[in-house]
Amino acid sequence: MIELEGLTKRFGDKVAVDHLSFQVRPGVVTGFLGPNGAGKSTTMRMMLDLDNPTSGTVRIDGKHYRDLPEPLKYIGALLDAKAMNGGRSAYNNLLCLAQSNRIPERRVNEVLDLVGLTAVAKKKSKGFSLGMGQRLGIASALLGDPEILMFDEPVNGLDPEGILWIRNLMKGLAAEGRTIFVSSHLMSEMALTADHLIVIGQGRLLADLSMADFIHQNSRSYVRLRSPQQERLKDVLHEAGIDAISVPATGALEIDGVAAEQLGELAARHQIVLHELSPQRASLEEAFMRMTADSVEYHAHAPGAPGAPGAPGVPLPGMAADNPARPADVPAWGAGYEATRKGGK
Repeated sequence: MIELEGLTKRFGDKVAVDHLSFQVRPGVVTGFLGPNGAGKSTTMRMMLDLDNPTSGTVRIDGKHYRDLPEPLKYIGALLDAKAMNGGRSAYNNLLCLAQSNRIPERRVNEVLDLVGLTAVAKKKSKGFSLGMGQRLGIASALLGDPEILMFDEPVNGLDPEGILWIRNLMKGLAAEGRTIFVSSHLMSEMALTADHLIVIGQGRLLADLSMADFIHQNSRSYVRLRSPQQERLKDVLHEAGIDAISVPATGALEIDGVAAEQLGELAARHQIVLHELSPQRASLEEAFMRMTADSVEYHAHAPGAPGAPGAPGVPLPGMAADNPARPADVPAWGAGYEATRKGGK
C-alpha cells in the first residue's frame, strides 16, 4: 500500500503539490489523472524520494522509500524509460539493478522474456525504439517481483499488441493482490484498465473514487428513444409522469432518471414500436473534462476561435493587424509612395 499524508511541494512561489492525502490500495488498478501541470509527476517522484517534499509524508508499506533495504523488492517503478544507460545492453542494465538489490541473476532473463526483449537482450539500449525502451523500463520495474508497481505513461510508444499486453499485465498483477498505480493522459486506455481513480488539479485532490462512481458523479446519463410513433410515445410518457427532451436533429427523445427496462416495458404495454432504446453514458474523458475544467493551467485555442490568433480581428503572432498575410515588419504595399507624396506637399 502507498499512503500519502499532507504531501506538499513548493518550488519557490509555485505550489506544485498542495496537501495531498490518499491511499493506493492493493488488489485494484488505481489510475492517477490530472491536467498538464497538475503535479502528477512531482507526486510520483516524491513517492520514490527523488524529490523531497516541503511538508507531509509518503509511506511504502509503512516505510519511507529511503528506509527500504532493497527497494526494488518492495516497489518497482517506470517514470522515465530514457533513464537507462544507453551504452549498456538491455541485459546489463537489468543486471546492474539486480546486483544492487540482491536479486538473482536468473530473474533478468525472466523479465526480459516477459516483456518480449529476449532477442535483443545483448544489444545496447541506445539503439532501441521508443516502444522497446518502454518495455525495458517495464522490465526494470518488474525485476524485484515487487508487491507495489508504479507506471507513468506505460503505453507510450507501444504498438497495439504492446498496449493490450501491458493492460492485461496490470490487471493480472492487481488480481494477484498487488498494488498498481498508473498515470496516463490516454483516457480511453485508462477507462479499460483502471478500477479506481485519483484525480488532482493544481496540486490538490479533486476525486478519490471508483471508476463507475467518478463517471456517474461527473456526467449525465440518460436513455435515448426513437419511434415511428413519436407523438403517441410522448403522450404515453407524459401520462406516466415521465419528462422527455426532444432532439430535433436526431428525431429522438432523451429521458433522465428512468431505467431503459422500465421505458421498454411501458412502450410494449401500449404497443408502441421502438427503433431505438439505448442507455447513454458519458465516457471517462467527458467526465474528466467536466471535473477538471477549472483546474486546467494551460489552455489552447482552436485556430479561428474567438480570441484565438487567426480569428477575425486577432492577428497571428508576427503578422500585421491590418493584413493577416503580411509580416508585421514588412511595410504595406505603396507605403513608401504615400510617404513620399505626402512629404512633397
